[in-house]
Amino acid sequence: MILIINLNASVDKRYQLSELTKGAVMRAQSVDNTPGGKGLHVANVDTILGEDTLATGLLGGKSGEFIAERTRDYGIKGDFVQVSGETRSCLAILTEDGAQTEILEPGPEVSAEELARFRAKYTELLARADVIVASGSVPKGVPAGFYGELIQEARKAGRKFLLDTSGALLEQGIKAQPYFIKPNKDEIQALRGHKVETEADVIQEVQAFLDDGISLAVVSLGAQGSIAGADGQLYRVTVPKIDCKNPVGSGDSYVAGVAAGLARNLSIPEVLRLGAACGTANAMEDESGFVRREIVEDLLPKIKVEPLR
Repeated sequence: MILIINLNASVDKRYQLSELTKGAVMRAQSVDNTPGGKGLHVANVDTILGEDTLATGLLGGKSGEFIAERTRDYGIKGDFVQVSGETRSCLAILTEDGAQTEILEPGPEVSAEELARFRAKYTELLARADVIVASGSVPKGVPAGFYGELIQEARKAGRKFLLDTSGALLEQGIKAQPYFIKPNKDEIQALRGHKVETEADVIQEVQAFLDDGISLAVVSLGAQGSIAGADGQLYRVTVPKIDCKNPVGSGDSYVAGVAAGLARNLSIPEVLRLGAACGTANAMEDESGFVRREIVEDLLPKIKVEPLR
C-alpha cells in the first residue's frame, strides 16, 4: 500500500478571468472547487494508476467535510484525523495572458493533542504501508522537524519514505534521511545558500544529496526533465515536447509515479521513467494533480533515461 500524508489540505478554488486588475472589481468567467493539497494530488494520480492508495492527514470544519466527500467521489481512500480548526482554501486566478496568480491560506492551528492523535494514526497505518509519501506544507502548530520524526519511524519499520516539501521542513527532513527527495533549483538554493545554475551545479547537488544518505535524489529542471541519482549512478531524464495546458500539480504527479514504481518494485530507471511520464501527463490536462492512464502509457516509451557516467 502507498500511504500518502497531506497535513495541510485545502479547497482549491480556480478562477478564470480575462484579466486581473489591482483595486478593481473583477468578475470570474468560471469557478472550479476541488480538493487540494500536494498529497491529495499524489493520492489522486496513484489511485488513477490503480495502486492500493490511502490518504491521511488533518481535516477540519466545512472545508474538511467538502474535501473528505469529494475525495471519496474521486475513488480515493482516506483515513483522516479531525481537527477543530477550519481547513484552508487556496485560490488560483488564471488570466487570458497565461499568467496564474495564487493566494495560499496558511491553514488552521493544530493543537498538541490533535498532533498526538495524528501520530497514533500514522503508527497504525505505517504497519500496512510499503511506501510512504509526505507532501507539502504543514499548518500552524506542527514543528519543522515533524516530517523528520515520521521519516525516522518509517526507517525503523523498513519502509521507503518519499519527502516532497521545502524550506525548514525539507532541511530538517533531509537530516532524517528519507528514501527520496525532489527539490528544484530554487529550493536547493534556499537550502544550500548558493546559486545552482548549470547542469554541473545540479549534478554536484544530486551527488551531495546521495552523500547525505538520500537513496534516490532528483532535481527537477521543468520542461527540460531532471537529473537524478541512485545507487552511485547519475541519470539524465528528458521528456518529449508537449502542448502544456496546466503545469500545476506536475511535481505531485511525478512523485505519484515514483511511488507507484517503487510499490511495483521497478528498477530505478523505470521508476524515473514512470515519474516523468506522470508529471508530463499532468501538464497536458486542465485539472491539477490529474492524469489519464492511457496518456501515461503512451508517454512511457518517449521518456529518455540515460546514465551520466
